[in-house]
Amino acid sequence: MSLISQSAADEIHTQPQISIVGAGAVGQLIYQQLSTANNSNAVSINFIRRTETSQQQSLTFTNLEQQSTTRIAEFVGSNDWTHQLLNTQLLIVCVKAYQVVAALKPIIKLLSPNCHILLLHNGLGPHLDVSKMLNGQGLSLGTTSQGALKKSTWHTQQTGQGVTQLGHFTGPMLHETIKKSLLSSIPQSQWFEDILPMLWQKLAINVAINPMTAIHDCRNGELAASQYRNTITAAVTELAKVAAAESIMLDLEGLITRVYQVIELTAANYSSMHQDVHHQRKTEIEAINGFVVQMANRHGKNAKTNEQLLANITALEQGYSNKT
Repeated sequence: MSLISQSAADEIHTQPQISIVGAGAVGQLIYQQLSTANNSNAVSINFIRRTETSQQQSLTFTNLEQQSTTRIAEFVGSNDWTHQLLNTQLLIVCVKAYQVVAALKPIIKLLSPNCHILLLHNGLGPHLDVSKMLNGQGLSLGTTSQGALKKSTWHTQQTGQGVTQLGHFTGPMLHETIKKSLLSSIPQSQWFEDILPMLWQKLAINVAINPMTAIHDCRNGELAASQYRNTITAAVTELAKVAAAESIMLDLEGLITRVYQVIELTAANYSSMHQDVHHQRKTEIEAINGFVVQMANRHGKNAKTNEQLLANITALEQGYSNKT
């Protein structure tokens, strides 16, 4: 039996409303892709903002061919949340992992039970907290390897193609109409009935590359050097054992091969964690190596390498936060 009422289903059929939380590089990229694919206004798309008043904002997007377009986006302020959020069928959360719970707390109570939430961030962990906050809503998770860079506050440039993997986690399923719109709008996007193995595979890449590039202040490609192999192998091996304890079986040899493929393919890039440390910002280490440590402790597993990487990045964060 469908968990969506007939009136809600009719509304979805006529004009689905998608709201985005987080107007960073990924949030603006997803907005532009949804808007471009739905230029007939078949889907209403807006941003949810934390300030009180709503406003329209001109967003510029530069694609991989260096062609720029500008769109007027609606930013819904808290004074208008009640109406807009009640009519939102899909809420896409594109903030940093450590911001997810705080961003959703004032919003989730205003969502219809028929709304579906999609978390799109690096790492794992926030989904466990969000699943406890749901009030009838369904929850999906995703990850994207698309590259995007903010040239300025309202100008985002796409810097690389990549695969976007999405899938159901808990609660009612995402309505098929909205799912089709999502997949047709985001290039190279895939839907998985069981998304967690995909996210653990992505996490294996992150636990190796992100902290190591930040600690050693280097581009991704430099991690191919032999002096880093033991640490990379140990971190990924620990992750595979912890995933197995969570009933997620991963191919360890394949994971390590994939890590080195990504190192080669993104050799000239700086990882997001490297950039965060370079600019003295809070990192997502708790949702990456920290999540492996958290799950290892839950199952009584050894994660000494991930613990050390977590401690190293935490020390770097504390070092520059104490200066301010």
